[in-house]
Amino acid sequence: MGQSLSEPVTTKNTAECENSAFRVGSSSMQGWRCEMEDAHTHILSLPEDPTAAFFGVYDGHGGAAVAKFAGQHLHHFITKRLEYSDNNVEVALKRGFLDFDKEIEQNGSWQQKTAGSTAVVVLIKEQRLYCANAGDSRAIACIGGKVRALSMDHKPQDEAESSRIVAGGGYVELNRVNGSLALSRALGDFMYKRNMYMRPEEQIVTAYPDVEVADITEDWEFVVLACDGIWDVMSNQKVADFVRKRIASGLSPDCICEELLNSCLATDSKVTGLGSDNMTAILVCFLHGKKYEDLVVRCGINQQHVDGVGDINQSSNVLDTTTSLLNEI
Repeated sequence: MGQSLSEPVTTKNTAECENSAFRVGSSSMQGWRCEMEDAHTHILSLPEDPTAAFFGVYDGHGGAAVAKFAGQHLHHFITKRLEYSDNNVEVALKRGFLDFDKEIEQNGSWQQKTAGSTAVVVLIKEQRLYCANAGDSRAIACIGGKVRALSMDHKPQDEAESSRIVAGGGYVELNRVNGSLALSRALGDFMYKRNMYMRPEEQIVTAYPDVEVADITEDWEFVVLACDGIWDVMSNQKVADFVRKRIASGLSPDCICEELLNSCLATDSKVTGLGSDNMTAILVCFLHGKKYEDLVVRCGINQQHVDGVGDINQSSNVLDTTTSLLNEI
Protein backbone atom coordinates (compact mmCIF):
# COMPACT_ATOMS: atom_id res chain seq x y z
CA MET A 1 0.00 0.00 0.00
CA GLY A 2 2.95 2.35 0.53
CA GLN A 3 3.91 4.57 3.41
CA SER A 4 1.38 7.09 4.71
CA LEU A 5 1.60 10.57 6.18
CA SER A 6 0.11 11.44 9.56
CA GLU A 7 -2.18 13.93 7.77
CA PRO A 8 -3.18 13.99 4.09
CA VAL A 9 -1.93 16.64 1.66
CA THR A 10 -5.18 17.96 0.17
CA THR A 11 -3.70 20.77 -1.94
CA LYS A 12 -4.85 20.17 -5.50
CA ASN A 13 -3.40 20.75 -8.93
CA THR A 14 -6.54 21.77 -10.81
CA ALA A 15 -7.00 23.04 -14.36
CA GLU A 16 -9.67 23.63 -16.99
CA CYS A 17 -9.66 24.15 -20.75
CA GLU A 18 -12.30 24.43 -23.47
CA ASN A 19 -12.96 24.63 -27.19
CA SER A 20 -16.05 24.09 -29.34
CA ALA A 21 -15.90 20.31 -28.89
CA PHE A 22 -14.96 19.83 -25.23
CA ARG A 23 -14.96 21.44 -21.83
CA VAL A 24 -12.34 19.67 -19.72
CA GLY A 25 -11.50 19.77 -16.04
CA SER A 26 -8.76 17.96 -14.15
CA SER A 27 -7.50 17.70 -10.61
CA SER A 28 -4.85 15.74 -8.75
CA MET A 29 -4.03 15.39 -5.06
CA GLN A 30 -1.21 13.73 -3.13
CA GLY A 31 -3.47 12.59 -0.30
CA TRP A 32 -1.99 10.33 2.40
CA ARG A 33 1.00 9.19 0.35
CA CYS A 34 4.51 10.45 1.13
CA GLU A 35 5.09 11.39 -2.52
CA MET A 36 2.94 12.41 -5.47
CA GLU A 37 3.61 9.85 -8.20
CA ASP A 38 0.67 10.57 -10.55
CA ALA A 39 0.85 12.62 -13.73
CA HIS A 40 -1.75 13.59 -16.31
CA THR A 41 -2.21 15.56 -19.50
CA HIS A 42 -5.02 17.10 -21.51
CA ILE A 43 -4.39 18.47 -25.00
CA LEU A 44 -7.34 19.83 -26.98
CA SER A 45 -5.33 19.97 -30.20
CA LEU A 46 -2.25 17.80 -30.68
CA PRO A 47 0.78 19.65 -32.12
CA GLU A 48 1.35 16.93 -34.73
CA ASP A 49 -2.38 16.63 -35.52
CA PRO A 50 -4.54 19.66 -34.69
CA THR A 51 -7.69 17.66 -35.52
CA ALA A 52 -7.11 15.31 -32.58
CA ALA A 53 -7.48 15.70 -28.81
CA PHE A 54 -5.55 13.67 -26.24
CA PHE A 55 -6.09 12.96 -22.55
CA GLY A 56 -4.05 10.72 -20.26
CA VAL A 57 -3.71 9.64 -16.63
CA TYR A 58 -0.50 8.00 -15.41
CA ASP A 59 -0.26 6.39 -11.96
CA GLY A 60 3.38 5.93 -11.02
CA HIS A 61 4.93 3.46 -8.60
CA GLY A 62 8.50 3.09 -7.37
CA GLY A 63 8.87 6.82 -8.02
CA ALA A 64 7.25 9.45 -10.23
CA ALA A 65 9.82 9.46 -13.06
CA VAL A 66 8.02 7.24 -15.60
CA ALA A 67 4.61 8.81 -14.97
CA LYS A 68 5.98 12.33 -15.43
CA PHE A 69 7.87 11.40 -18.59
CA ALA A 70 4.72 9.76 -19.97
CA GLY A 71 2.67 12.86 -19.23
CA GLN A 72 5.10 14.95 -21.21
CA HIS A 73 5.96 12.66 -24.11
CA LEU A 74 3.79 9.54 -24.63
CA HIS A 75 1.48 11.24 -27.14
CA HIS A 76 4.47 12.14 -29.35
CA PHE A 77 5.46 8.47 -29.63
CA ILE A 78 1.93 7.68 -30.83
CA THR A 79 1.50 10.43 -33.41
CA LYS A 80 4.93 9.91 -35.00
CA ARG A 81 4.13 6.28 -35.87
CA LEU A 82 3.59 5.68 -39.61
CA GLU A 83 0.35 3.90 -38.76
CA TYR A 84 -1.00 7.14 -37.31
CA SER A 85 -0.38 8.95 -40.61
CA ASP A 86 -2.17 6.08 -42.36
CA ASN A 87 -5.17 6.64 -40.04
CA ASN A 88 -4.58 3.32 -38.27
CA VAL A 89 -4.77 4.93 -34.85
CA GLU A 90 -5.39 1.70 -32.95
CA VAL A 91 -2.11 0.15 -34.09
CA ALA A 92 -0.28 3.47 -33.59
CA LEU A 93 -1.41 3.48 -29.96
CA LYS A 94 -0.25 -0.07 -29.35
CA ARG A 95 3.13 0.39 -31.00
CA GLY A 96 3.55 3.88 -29.54
CA PHE A 97 3.25 2.52 -26.00
CA LEU A 98 5.97 -0.03 -26.77
CA ASP A 99 8.18 2.59 -28.47
CA PHE A 100 7.90 4.77 -25.37
CA ASP A 101 8.86 1.82 -23.17
CA LYS A 102 11.87 1.01 -25.35
CA GLU A 103 13.03 4.61 -25.20
CA ILE A 104 13.03 4.59 -21.40
CA GLU A 105 14.84 1.27 -21.25
CA GLN A 106 17.57 2.30 -23.68
CA ASN A 107 17.98 6.00 -22.96
CA GLY A 108 16.14 6.78 -19.74
CA SER A 109 17.63 7.88 -16.46
CA TRP A 110 18.30 5.41 -13.65
CA GLN A 111 15.14 6.64 -11.86
CA GLN A 112 13.05 5.95 -14.96
CA LYS A 113 14.47 2.46 -15.36
CA THR A 114 13.60 1.44 -11.79
CA ALA A 115 10.12 3.01 -11.68
CA GLY A 116 6.87 2.13 -13.44
CA SER A 117 3.50 3.64 -14.30
CA THR A 118 0.04 2.74 -15.49
CA ALA A 119 -1.27 4.54 -18.57
CA VAL A 120 -4.86 5.12 -19.62
CA VAL A 121 -5.25 7.51 -22.54
CA VAL A 122 -8.13 8.71 -24.70
CA LEU A 123 -7.45 10.03 -28.20
CA ILE A 124 -10.37 11.59 -30.07
CA LYS A 125 -10.14 12.19 -33.80
CA GLU A 126 -12.94 12.85 -36.31
CA GLN A 127 -15.73 11.81 -33.95
CA ARG A 128 -14.01 8.54 -33.11
CA LEU A 129 -12.67 7.75 -29.67
CA TYR A 130 -9.71 5.46 -28.97
CA CYS A 131 -8.95 4.41 -25.40
CA ALA A 132 -5.63 2.65 -24.74
CA ASN A 133 -4.92 1.17 -21.33
CA ALA A 134 -2.03 -0.61 -19.64
CA GLY A 135 -2.54 -1.21 -15.91
CA ASP A 136 -5.36 -0.47 -13.50
CA SER A 137 -6.14 3.16 -14.15
CA ARG A 138 -9.49 3.36 -15.89
CA ALA A 139 -11.74 5.32 -18.25
CA ILE A 140 -15.53 5.34 -18.55
CA ALA A 141 -18.03 7.14 -20.75
CA CYS A 142 -21.54 8.32 -19.96
CA ILE A 143 -23.77 8.03 -23.03
CA GLY A 144 -27.39 9.11 -22.79
CA GLY A 145 -27.22 8.61 -19.04
CA LYS A 146 -25.76 5.10 -19.30
CA VAL A 147 -22.25 4.04 -18.31
CA ARG A 148 -19.86 2.37 -20.75
CA ALA A 149 -16.48 1.02 -19.64
CA LEU A 150 -13.74 2.15 -22.02
CA SER A 151 -10.95 0.09 -20.45
CA MET A 152 -10.33 -3.11 -18.52
CA ASP A 153 -8.08 -3.28 -15.46
CA HIS A 154 -5.02 -5.49 -15.86
CA LYS A 155 -4.64 -7.54 -12.68
CA PRO A 156 -2.20 -10.47 -12.17
CA GLN A 157 -4.96 -12.84 -11.00
CA ASP A 158 -6.91 -12.52 -14.26
CA GLU A 159 -6.61 -15.71 -16.31
CA ALA A 160 -5.12 -14.18 -19.47
CA GLU A 161 -2.70 -12.02 -17.49
CA SER A 162 -1.66 -14.89 -15.23
CA SER A 163 -0.99 -17.12 -18.24
CA ARG A 164 1.35 -14.54 -19.76
CA ILE A 165 3.11 -13.96 -16.44
CA VAL A 166 3.80 -17.69 -15.96
CA ALA A 167 4.82 -18.18 -19.62
CA GLY A 168 7.28 -15.30 -19.25
CA GLY A 169 8.93 -16.92 -16.24
CA GLY A 170 7.08 -15.22 -13.40
CA TYR A 171 4.43 -16.24 -10.90
CA VAL A 172 1.38 -14.82 -9.16
CA GLU A 173 1.30 -14.78 -5.36
CA LEU A 174 -1.22 -12.94 -3.18
CA ASN A 175 -2.69 -11.52 -6.44
CA ARG A 176 0.63 -9.82 -7.20
CA VAL A 177 3.28 -10.35 -9.86
CA ASN A 178 6.07 -12.31 -8.17
CA GLY A 179 4.35 -11.43 -4.89
CA SER A 180 5.16 -7.73 -5.38
CA LEU A 181 3.44 -5.77 -8.18
CA ALA A 182 -0.34 -5.40 -7.96
CA LEU A 183 -0.86 -4.81 -11.69
CA SER A 184 0.22 -6.84 -14.69
CA ARG A 185 0.77 -4.20 -17.40
CA ALA A 186 2.73 -1.00 -17.05
CA LEU A 187 5.23 1.35 -18.59
CA GLY A 188 8.68 0.80 -17.09
CA ASP A 189 9.12 -1.92 -14.43
CA PHE A 190 12.01 -3.37 -16.41
CA MET A 191 12.90 -5.96 -13.77
CA TYR A 192 9.88 -7.86 -15.15
CA LYS A 193 10.89 -7.46 -18.80
CA ARG A 194 14.18 -9.39 -18.98
CA ASN A 195 13.19 -12.50 -20.94
CA MET A 196 15.27 -12.21 -24.11
CA TYR A 197 13.29 -14.99 -25.79
CA MET A 198 9.97 -13.18 -25.45
CA ARG A 199 8.58 -10.24 -27.42
CA PRO A 200 7.65 -7.06 -25.49
CA GLU A 201 3.98 -8.12 -25.62
CA GLU A 202 4.86 -11.42 -23.92
CA GLN A 203 6.94 -10.24 -20.98
CA ILE A 204 5.93 -10.92 -17.37
CA VAL A 205 4.78 -7.29 -17.23
CA THR A 206 4.11 -5.63 -20.58
CA ALA A 207 3.45 -2.08 -21.71
CA TYR A 208 1.28 -3.39 -24.55
CA PRO A 209 -2.17 -1.81 -24.16
CA ASP A 210 -5.68 -2.96 -24.90
CA VAL A 211 -7.48 -0.48 -27.16
CA GLU A 212 -11.22 0.23 -27.22
CA VAL A 213 -12.66 2.08 -30.23
CA ALA A 214 -16.03 3.86 -30.30
CA ASP A 215 -17.86 6.31 -32.54
CA ILE A 216 -19.00 9.45 -30.74
CA THR A 217 -22.66 10.35 -31.24
CA GLU A 218 -24.78 13.27 -30.05
CA ASP A 219 -25.83 11.42 -26.90
CA TRP A 220 -22.26 11.20 -25.54
CA GLU A 221 -22.19 13.34 -22.38
CA PHE A 222 -18.76 12.91 -20.79
CA VAL A 223 -15.72 10.72 -20.24
CA VAL A 224 -13.87 10.26 -16.95
CA LEU A 225 -10.26 9.08 -16.75
CA ALA A 226 -8.85 8.38 -13.30
CA CYS A 227 -6.23 6.39 -11.39
CA ASP A 228 -7.13 3.45 -9.18
CA GLY A 229 -7.23 5.73 -6.14
CA ILE A 230 -10.68 6.72 -7.40
CA TRP A 231 -11.91 3.34 -8.68
CA ASP A 232 -10.91 1.53 -5.49
CA VAL A 233 -13.46 3.70 -3.68
CA MET A 234 -16.21 4.18 -6.29
CA SER A 235 -17.66 1.91 -8.96
CA ASN A 236 -18.08 3.00 -12.59
CA GLN A 237 -21.77 3.65 -11.96
CA LYS A 238 -21.17 5.69 -8.81
CA VAL A 239 -18.59 7.89 -10.53
CA ALA A 240 -20.93 8.47 -13.48
CA ASP A 241 -23.84 9.31 -11.15
CA PHE A 242 -21.62 11.58 -9.06
CA VAL A 243 -20.44 13.52 -12.11
CA ARG A 244 -23.79 13.73 -13.93
CA LYS A 245 -25.59 15.03 -10.84
CA ARG A 246 -23.05 17.83 -10.49
CA ILE A 247 -23.11 18.74 -14.17
CA ALA A 248 -26.90 18.99 -13.84
CA SER A 249 -26.43 21.44 -10.97
CA GLY A 250 -24.23 23.64 -13.20
CA LEU A 251 -20.91 22.90 -11.50
CA SER A 252 -17.83 23.32 -13.71
CA PRO A 253 -15.74 20.24 -14.71
CA ASP A 254 -12.70 21.29 -12.68
CA CYS A 255 -14.78 21.74 -9.52
CA ILE A 256 -16.45 18.38 -10.12
CA CYS A 257 -13.01 16.73 -10.26
CA GLU A 258 -12.04 18.39 -6.98
CA GLU A 259 -15.23 17.19 -5.31
CA LEU A 260 -14.65 13.68 -6.64
CA LEU A 261 -11.18 13.59 -5.08
CA ASN A 262 -12.50 14.93 -1.77
CA SER A 263 -15.26 12.32 -1.72
CA CYS A 264 -12.80 9.46 -2.25
CA LEU A 265 -10.23 10.63 0.31
CA ALA A 266 -10.13 8.48 3.45
CA THR A 267 -10.65 10.16 6.81
CA ASP A 268 -8.20 7.67 8.31
CA SER A 269 -5.67 5.93 6.06
CA LYS A 270 -5.09 3.05 8.48
CA VAL A 271 -8.66 1.70 8.60
CA THR A 272 -9.00 -0.03 5.19
CA GLY A 273 -6.32 1.56 3.01
CA LEU A 274 -9.03 2.67 0.57
CA GLY A 275 -8.90 6.37 -0.19
CA SER A 276 -5.29 6.72 0.93
CA ASP A 277 -3.68 6.65 -2.54
CA ASN A 278 -2.64 9.53 -4.79
CA MET A 279 -5.68 10.64 -6.78
CA THR A 280 -6.05 12.07 -10.28
CA ALA A 281 -9.16 12.57 -12.40
CA ILE A 282 -9.89 14.15 -15.80
CA LEU A 283 -13.46 14.98 -16.84
CA VAL A 284 -14.02 15.48 -20.58
CA CYS A 285 -17.44 16.97 -21.30
CA PHE A 286 -18.75 16.73 -24.88
CA LEU A 287 -20.19 20.03 -26.13
CA HIS A 288 -21.04 18.93 -29.69
CA GLY A 289 -20.54 22.53 -30.84
CA LYS A 290 -22.98 23.91 -28.25
CA LYS A 291 -22.57 25.62 -24.90
CA TYR A 292 -21.82 23.84 -21.63
CA GLU A 293 -25.22 25.01 -20.41
CA ASP A 294 -26.85 22.73 -22.98
CA LEU A 295 -25.12 19.75 -21.41
CA VAL A 296 -26.23 20.99 -17.98
CA VAL A 297 -29.84 20.95 -19.19
CA ARG A 298 -29.49 17.50 -20.78
CA CYS A 299 -28.01 15.97 -17.64
CA GLY A 300 -30.67 17.75 -15.59
CA ILE A 301 -33.44 16.16 -17.65
CA ASN A 302 -31.83 12.75 -17.21
CA GLN A 303 -31.49 13.35 -13.48
CA GLN A 304 -35.14 14.39 -13.19
CA HIS A 305 -36.11 11.20 -15.00
CA VAL A 306 -34.09 9.09 -12.56
CA ASP A 307 -35.46 11.01 -9.56
CA GLY A 308 -38.98 10.72 -10.97
CA VAL A 309 -38.67 6.96 -11.30
CA GLY A 310 -37.45 6.86 -7.72
CA ASP A 311 -40.44 8.94 -6.57
CA ILE A 312 -42.84 6.67 -8.45
CA ASN A 313 -41.26 3.56 -6.95
CA GLN A 314 -41.37 5.12 -3.49
CA SER A 315 -45.05 6.08 -3.93
CA SER A 316 -45.80 2.59 -5.16
CA ASN A 317 -44.13 1.09 -2.09
CA VAL A 318 -46.16 3.37 0.20
CA LEU A 319 -49.37 2.41 -1.62
CA ASP A 320 -48.54 -1.30 -1.35
CA THR A 321 -47.84 -0.93 2.38
CA THR A 322 -51.12 0.97 2.96
CA THR A 323 -53.11 -1.64 1.01
CA SER A 324 -51.50 -4.42 3.02
CA LEU A 325 -52.42 -2.75 6.31
CA LEU A 326 -56.02 -2.25 5.19
CA ASN A 327 -56.27 -5.88 4.21
CA GLU A 328 -55.01 -6.91 7.63
CA ILE A 329 -57.71 -4.73 9.29
